[in-house]
Amino acid sequence: MTAITHEDTLRELDVAGRTLRYHEAGDGPPLLMLHGSGPGVTGWRNFAGNLELFSQHFRCLVLEFPGFGVSDATDQHPMAAALPAVPAFLDALDLDQVAVIGNSMGGIVGARFAIEQPERVSRLVTVGGLGRSIFSPSPGEGIRLLIDFTEDPTREKLVRWLHSMVYDPAIVTEEMIEERWAQATDPETLAAARRMYGRGVLEGAARAAEASPEAPYWALLHRIKARTLITWGRDDRVSPLDMSLVPMRTIRDVELHVFPNCGHWAMIEQKAAWESTVLAFLTRRD
Repeated sequence: MTAITHEDTLRELDVAGRTLRYHEAGDGPPLLMLHGSGPGVTGWRNFAGNLELFSQHFRCLVLEFPGFGVSDATDQHPMAAALPAVPAFLDALDLDQVAVIGNSMGGIVGARFAIEQPERVSRLVTVGGLGRSIFSPSPGEGIRLLIDFTEDPTREKLVRWLHSMVYDPAIVTEEMIEERWAQATDPETLAAARRMYGRGVLEGAARAAEASPEAPYWALLHRIKARTLITWGRDDRVSPLDMSLVPMRTIRDVELHVFPNCGHWAMIEQKAAWESTVLAFLTRRD
C-alpha cells in the first residue's frame, strides 16, 4: 500500500470566495473528519495517523476549518466560521450525506450540523468535548492552560498545555512541540485563537449565553437522528468524562466507549483500540 502523505492528500476548494483546504484519501462512502481547537491544531495533525486504516474503507475527507492557519483566515469566532463551512464544503463536493468523526470542537460542530441538517449525517462519532460539565469544574484544566497560552504565548505554556492533553507525556515529542509552536504563533492563527479563547471573550460569551433566549447546543442533542458513538479518554483533563452524561442520556441512538489510560486525543493515544471501536461502529449494518 502506498504511504499516505501530507502533500499527496492535500486538496483545496474555493467556497464563496475563500479557500478551504482538506486532505483526501481512500475510496468508498464519504467520511468527514473534523478537527479540534487549540494551539497549532490542524486536521492533519489530529487524524493523519488514522487515515491508513480508514482510507481502506472510506473516502476520508479531513477538513481544515477557517482560521486555524491552513484554510483561509476568518474574522469571525472560529466556531461560528466552522459550522457553515461544513455544508458549504459538502455542497462543493456534491455530497448529500456523510458519516462524521469530530474531535472536541469538531465533535460539537458535527453534532450541531446533525441537529440542523439531520438528513446529511448518516453516523456521528465524537472524541471528547461534547456536552457540558456536571460534576467537574468548568472550564477544565486543559482549557484554562489554553487560555493562559492564548493570552501570553510562550513555549513553556504550550508544553504545559500539550501535557494536559495526554495521559502519557511521552506522546508530546520535540517534533510535536516545534510543529505546534510554529503554527500557533502565526499572527493570523493567534488572532483567531484569541477570538475563541481570550479570557474576556469567554467571560463575555458566558454572560451572553445567560441572557440569550436560545437554547445551548447541548440542550438540543435529542434532535440528532444519526446513530452516534461517543468516545472518551477516561483521564481527559480538557473535557472531563462527566461531560458525556448529557449526550449519553439525550441522544436517541447513542453508545459511549471510554478508553483507559487516555487523555483528550483518544484517536492518537489509544489509536489501535479507538480505530477498532470506531471502524466496527461505522461498518455495522443497520
